[in-house]
Amino acid sequence: MKSFLRGHLLWPVVALVALLVFNQIMAPDFFSLRVQDGHLYGSLVDILRNGAPTVLIALGMTLVIASRGIDLSVGAIVAIAGAVSCTYIYNSPDPGSFTTAMIAVVLAVLVGLLMGVWNGFLVSVIGIQPIIATLVLMTAGRGLAQLVTGGQIISVSNTHFKAIGAGYFLMLPISILITVVVFALTAILTRRTALGTLIESVGINPEASRLAGINARTLTWVVYIFCALCAALAGLMISSNVTAADANNAGLYIEMDAILAVVIGGTSLMGGRFSLTGTVIGAFIIQTLTTTVYTVGIAPEITLVFKALVVIIVCLLQSPKLRSLLKKPVKKTSLAPKEMVSN
Repeated sequence: MKSFLRGHLLWPVVALVALLVFNQIMAPDFFSLRVQDGHLYGSLVDILRNGAPTVLIALGMTLVIASRGIDLSVGAIVAIAGAVSCTYIYNSPDPGSFTTAMIAVVLAVLVGLLMGVWNGFLVSVIGIQPIIATLVLMTAGRGLAQLVTGGQIISVSNTHFKAIGAGYFLMLPISILITVVVFALTAILTRRTALGTLIESVGINPEASRLAGINARTLTWVVYIFCALCAALAGLMISSNVTAADANNAGLYIEMDAILAVVIGGTSLMGGRFSLTGTVIGAFIIQTLTTTVYTVGIAPEITLVFKALVVIIVCLLQSPKLRSLLKKPVKKTSLAPKEMVSN
């Protein structure tokens, strides 16, 4: 318990609990859950379901940042994945079949894989700075998505495809279950094997890792591919939830939410040690903030300001330097005793 209170997860958990309690005060039925038609409904379920794409992207972003990189292209990959899958279903001879939905999913995943290979190639092989390398795809990616959709919003009708983002299994949304599986697999691979330690070593000191025999180039390539695959899955969730591909708005600014979630979760932007659990908590703080905005009735034009203030407060509370300053005892000044004058 003491280690938790001293750890980096304390303030994110406190912030998340405070937001949830605040929502409960503003809306007394916030914590209520109900089962309808065999499905579980409620505000908490909505937060988990709507936050699933952000959690997925933030998981991939965590490993990228841990390797001392960054990926600004995830929002564009979301748009591309949605555009490819919906366009294929729309132009398919049998747009409502299960086979068509599966092929659309495979195509979106393959496109995400290709985008990850491209980002990893620019960063690890060509040696371009990560922020510049991924900025290329961030800028061009939405143009590619527009090219795929022909500049139109592509609407589809396929119940199998819709189930990815809006379907239920065992009373829970399928998007939540997919996110749980991805999180579990990521945690096992990075914490039960040497992979996580190797990624951290590359992020702390790439040159020392190379001299120690670690293939930093391959590891960097792998984390960018994984991040792009997570973004492609998130793109499938977002597009299937609305059964449409919107190249302009799908995944817009989601890269910023993912980076904020990683930072709130305690992973340093300088690379090195990372926390998957902290990232998940950070992602749900971001999503709960969005829900709080609607609960309180904050005007849309100041929504981003409200979110920014909360994020800044949480990050400041996590800062070791600020905490050390707050714990630093105040030096008491005392007057020097007067000299005794002898008669």
